[in-house]
Amino acid sequence: MSNLYERVPLLAAALWWGSLSAIGFMAVPMLFAQLPTPAVAGFMAAKLFAAQTWVSIACAAVLLVLSRRNKEQVLQPWAKACLGFVIAGMLLAFLVQYGVSPRIVARDNLKLWHSVGTVMYALQWLCALVVLWRIGSPSQAKAEATA
Repeated sequence: MSNLYERVPLLAAALWWGSLSAIGFMAVPMLFAQLPTPAVAGFMAAKLFAAQTWVSIACAAVLLVLSRRNKEQVLQPWAKACLGFVIAGMLLAFLVQYGVSPRIVARDNLKLWHSVGTVMYALQWLCALVVLWRIGSPSQAKAEATA
């Protein structure tokens, strides 16, 4: 990975996975531990998850745009192993934000929708991890060096 264009996919994958990790495993649990009521914490958590959705969509969009070499029909070497996970992660982000989150905020069958949202968030986290792992692997760096 010699130039910036080749490094951006790794940066996007790292930002995507890292931001999901920071929000889901640190920020939101801290809200519920520190704020006076679960309602206030839930309101703030919903705002953080909404912002996280746009970070996820932006990172996935960057990865999709950079998955092809300069207007060629050939996929970048990293994209061959990652494209399905990028698309799945982006779809999960949209579904959580616009399908699950409104039901949680409306407190509609809260236990069910919170569980569904948690599973979908975890799956998105796994998609981002797979993308980061594959883009950052040493064998991937060798493939890009020879391409």
